[in-house]
Amino acid sequence: MDDEQARRARGIALQNALEHGGSTKPGIVISKLLGELPELRSQSSALVGELGPITDSVNAMSESAQRAELESDHPDRLKDEPRQQERGGLPPLKGAAAGSVVTRFPPEPNGYPHIGHAKAAIINDEYAKMYDGRCVLRFDDTNPEAERLEYYAAIKVGLDWLGIEFASVKNTSDDMDEIQSRGRGLIEAGRAYVCTCKSDDVSKGRRQMKACPCSKKDAPDHLDRWEKMSSKYSPGDAIVRFRGDMESQNTTMRDPVLFRIIDVRHPLVGDSYRVWPSYDFAVAVEDSLDGVTHAFRSKEYELRAELYSSLLDALEMRKPAMDVFSRLEFEGMPVSKRVIRPLIESNAVSWYDDPRLPTLEAMRRRGIRPDAIRQFVLSLGFTKADTMAPFATLESRNRKAVDATSPRLHMVADPVEIRISGLDNDGVTMRNHPTEDLGGRTIPVADGEVFIPKADAGSDAGALWLMGIGNINLSRGGGVMRGEYVDDDLDSGNPRVQWVPKTGSRQITVTVPKPLFRGGQYDPQSLSESAALVEPHWAELDEDTVVQFVRYGYCRKDSPGQAIFTHK
Repeated sequence: MDDEQARRARGIALQNALEHGGSTKPGIVISKLLGELPELRSQSSALVGELGPITDSVNAMSESAQRAELESDHPDRLKDEPRQQERGGLPPLKGAAAGSVVTRFPPEPNGYPHIGHAKAAIINDEYAKMYDGRCVLRFDDTNPEAERLEYYAAIKVGLDWLGIEFASVKNTSDDMDEIQSRGRGLIEAGRAYVCTCKSDDVSKGRRQMKACPCSKKDAPDHLDRWEKMSSKYSPGDAIVRFRGDMESQNTTMRDPVLFRIIDVRHPLVGDSYRVWPSYDFAVAVEDSLDGVTHAFRSKEYELRAELYSSLLDALEMRKPAMDVFSRLEFEGMPVSKRVIRPLIESNAVSWYDDPRLPTLEAMRRRGIRPDAIRQFVLSLGFTKADTMAPFATLESRNRKAVDATSPRLHMVADPVEIRISGLDNDGVTMRNHPTEDLGGRTIPVADGEVFIPKADAGSDAGALWLMGIGNINLSRGGGVMRGEYVDDDLDSGNPRVQWVPKTGSRQITVTVPKPLFRGGQYDPQSLSESAALVEPHWAELDEDTVVQFVRYGYCRKDSPGQAIFTHK
């Protein structure tokens, strides 16, 4: 089958699997395929073998993944069944008016951006565009112990790659004077106090819903303590706490921390401050100062919405509308820095661009397109249900995104040399894409010496269709595999095989990433490498080009000597 015929067969397999509980069979698929393409009937016996891997792949998918691929790559095959509700857009915002919506994406620069960051950034970007509004990028950098300049840069590079354009870029640390002034104001108004209790006692009091002894002191005492936090107290000696509700069933409201002492040099403002706001306090103040109208957070912060609102009420500042959405992770690809960092430190994972990771650097290196990520995120909709998506769903989006621009090349792993006689030309000219205008290339065959996969050579004599060359009869003699050119009859029914010439072929390493974790445990076999030969045209391709190796899958050219497997 050529690529278009294989694509049609996969669409049939997906459609049939969904109609029969997620499973299909080669016999059913070939029957339907021949009904649509009767010209293939003479090749029916050979096609059965080619359909096996397609149906096995489809049967290995979940029904949700089957449907997602059918919707994205073969929507015409859903015409006879009720269509799923479109999820490509986002639900309307309450109280939103065109031209007045302001959203924000506030990442902390404490690591490299991952698929979860992409989801949050895309949602904020899409809502700003939907209402002809503005989206602000604000680095939430109020924990100098965790932040580095490289992380600011890595986040910005990742967001630029995603194609997100922000109306403005700022840092929370830019507003430290204003934030500290607002904190002092709460103390003066009696809405916050400085606590000098030991951390264990603070935790115990919150668990037991008992008021802190420090909360009973007067405002002047707390203002004196506030001044000492910037000069005399050491880290851990004092914190500023909000006067919330110690008997609240929402634990975040039990006099939470608003400021703490951190004696670490900040990557941007150096040693200018040692009293730093908590995330809860800083994000509330900054959202109001920045004119944010609609603030979105991941679901893990849902219980903190009450504190967000209470703080802005106490500060007498404008309140944005608040909503939460689910976190996004892939099966077997954790996003947590607490999981990833130890793997990098132990050299189990090379770096944040390791193609097994869900970081944006890793996605780019693997060959995933940013437009595919955006379409994937929007297809999930705005939901609070936790999303543990199969990576295959993103792959189906990416396949559609890269197919039209991916040149088709021959690659041979585990090669066997064949000496072909009877060829009457010096080179074979082939199109770089079966349907798109990506040019062509000429592959030298003057000496008749080529490599084919060992799995296709077999041990006995036989016949093959070498793509672009034609039918050859194979035989062995003197330990050498020989081939005799027969003709270029497309209807021969012989197995179709890719090949590379001995002259000019390039040796590369193909890196194949698999799920990093299986059953909750790190899989040391999750990254494999194998040697392969590619045709000479590989050398002419730019690095970062995604190609489709015929009968293998899509790969990204990482360097002249390395390809990284993207997906089938």
